[in-house]
Amino acid sequence: MRYDTLLFDVDDTLLDFKKAEDDALVKLFESEGVSDAKELTLVYKEINEALWKAFERGEISRDEVIQTRFAKLFATQNKSVDGILLEAKYRGFLEEGHEQIAGAAELIAQLAPDYALYVVTNGVSKTQYRRLRDSGLDIFFQKIFVSEDTGYQKPMLEFFDYCFARIPAFDKKKTLLIGDSLSSDIRGARVSGIDSCWFNPHGAAFDAETTPTYEIHSLPELLNVLS
Repeated sequence: MRYDTLLFDVDDTLLDFKKAEDDALVKLFESEGVSDAKELTLVYKEINEALWKAFERGEISRDEVIQTRFAKLFATQNKSVDGILLEAKYRGFLEEGHEQIAGAAELIAQLAPDYALYVVTNGVSKTQYRRLRDSGLDIFFQKIFVSEDTGYQKPMLEFFDYCFARIPAFDKKKTLLIGDSLSSDIRGARVSGIDSCWFNPHGAAFDAETTPTYEIHSLPELLNVLS
């Protein structure tokens, strides 16, 4: 068996974060009396993505991302809001979202008896723990590593060093990371010296700096990589 340890990303790899996010934003904006939640959602995603990219580059802290994004968003509407309060409301709605990516449960259940499975995810610990628990997937993983707990985030080498040090009998050559993000998952695997499998359901392109070891377009295809 080429690999014995599999590291899985969560958002848009195992759980449908886009749906959870969209549902949470609609609920939040409705609670704030926003008339066009769809348009404001698009603006939010641009602001949010830019902030998380800056976080991945180590330019800002996680707290700055989550405490300022809604204040920045509503500022585009010439409205002043308590960004921390809205973040708390949004977080409550987001935690309710745990719909799985197609094939996730079947794949993880099939792999669990033969591989050491771990979660490696950026995000807020309380949210990720609850979503995994409510999805029923948490029981298959030996440990869940969330960036908030480690003090670092993907793709930082320090994040992976933290995780590797806590995996028994860890061997880089026998470890594979599976994730959907080129900037955090695939780049992180490259930085830390392990193989990667890019979950790319939409057929996006990659550049030379983020070339994955393998590429799949549906989760069941991972079985072919591992066989």
